[in-house]
This record gives sequence, structure tokens and C-alpha cells, in this order.
Amino acid sequence: MTTSSTTRSGPLSGAEIAAYRQDGIVVPRHALPATEIDRLRAALERLIADNPGVRPEKLVSPHVERSAEGVKGNRVFLEIAHHDAVLDAVEQLIGPDIILWGCQVFAKPGGDGMEVPWHQDGQYWPIRPLATCTVWIAIDASTIDNGCLRVIPGSHLRHELRSHHRSDRTDVVLDQELDADAFDESTARDVELQPGEMSLHDVYLMHGSRANTSPRRRAGLALRYMPATSHFDRTMFRPGESTSTYLVDFTRRPIWLVRGVDQTGKNDIRIGH
Repeated sequence: MTTSSTTRSGPLSGAEIAAYRQDGIVVPRHALPATEIDRLRAALERLIADNPGVRPEKLVSPHVERSAEGVKGNRVFLEIAHHDAVLDAVEQLIGPDIILWGCQVFAKPGGDGMEVPWHQDGQYWPIRPLATCTVWIAIDASTIDNGCLRVIPGSHLRHELRSHHRSDRTDVVLDQELDADAFDESTARDVELQPGEMSLHDVYLMHGSRANTSPRRRAGLALRYMPATSHFDRTMFRPGESTSTYLVDFTRRPIWLVRGVDQTGKNDIRIGH
């Protein structure tokens, strides 16, 4: 992904932008205020209560109040996705034309929070050219003990998807994981965050997280933004085809042009609204 020459100044420093380019991830010094995290935490409690049959690690599209993907959502998540501090940082990384196309809560309960196997996000997504910046906002403290995000810095640089295999495990969030010879786990970095802090990572970055065996919940909100120079191709996957552990329906998922214009002219921002 490239930064447009018209990108406005924003919360990320030059060093933070350089770190994102080099490592595929950055944890900016800027964090959301406690009032916003209190809103997110209250919305999460309501979300979990409203979806008793869904594992809290699999709350897909919680920003859609009534989605085709089986989760009863809450508008607070959509409001956070439009937060200027978030969008300003994203704009510095992918340019001024931005589409919000996905959102997911990953809430690992204490004691039995599920593992997220090593993977690259682009393995699952119908976007061409493949490009997305994911903003991961910590709702709870996210630490090594409770299964924080782990990344392979620099694994995005070749801009290619490495070989994945399908897993039959029932104790993981995703059903595809990177082949063991595709990366060196000894180079992994743990991304610990306090509530309100966030990380931003590239679509090609190799990452995952361990199970949460601690007594403390680890909850975070993942917001997916793509440059509007890419196409969200709804024909690439049939509903449920991209993963078998929870329903994903890209054919009817609403997307939002949150800044700028759709440069492709092909992104349907009416479906699902």
C-alpha cells in the first residue's frame, strides 16, 4: 500500500509511519480516551449478552445491527470505526480514499479463550488488489499472559500470500493456518496493549495469538479499512466459504466509504444498508 501525496497530517509520526512500512505493524503513541473505551466495553457486554449462542472470539460484523452473518450488533462499534483519530491514522498509511469493509470483536474469555493460528489476513478476503490496514483496539489489557497478538515483523515485505493448510482443530478461531515452513516463530514479537491503545497492521503480515488460559478476559476490536483503489469483489467467495468456524457472507455485507471517493467505480456501497 502506498501513501497518497495528498494525505493530510495526522496522529502518526514520521518514525511510526516508517515502522509500519518496515515491520508491517505499528503501535502509535496515540490512544483512544478512557471515555471511548468505556463506551466500547459497555457495548461489548451488551453484544455478548445479545448473542448467547456465539463464541465471543467469533463476533463478526458487530457494527451492523442486523447483519446477514448471524450476529446482533451494536451501533457503537460503527461509530468508533468513524472516529477521526482512527481514520486520520489510517489515511496516513493507505491514502485519503478509504472504505470500511469489515469489523470483528475478538474477546477471549479467561480460562478457555481460543487460539488464533498463524495466518495472513489476505488468505480470507475478497479484495483485489489485496490491500487493507487493520486497526486493532484494545478494550481490555492485552498481554502475553492472556493471549495478546503475536506478529512476525517484516513478513509483509514480499507482498505475497504464503502456503496455508486447512485445520480440523475445534479449539481455534480460524480454519486455515500457515504451513510451519512458511515462517520462523522464533522471530515473533508480542504486541502488548493497554485499554485504548491500538495497533495497525498490513494485510500480508503473518500473525496469530495464543489461547487465553489466564483468569482475565482479553477483548479487542478489529476494524478493516481498504484503500478505495481496490475492489471488494463479492463474487470471490460464496457465503461461509472463506472460513468454516463462523458464518462470513461477503455477498451481502455492507461496506462504507468513510473518506474520499471510490476510485475503482466498482465497489457497491448500497448492499446491506
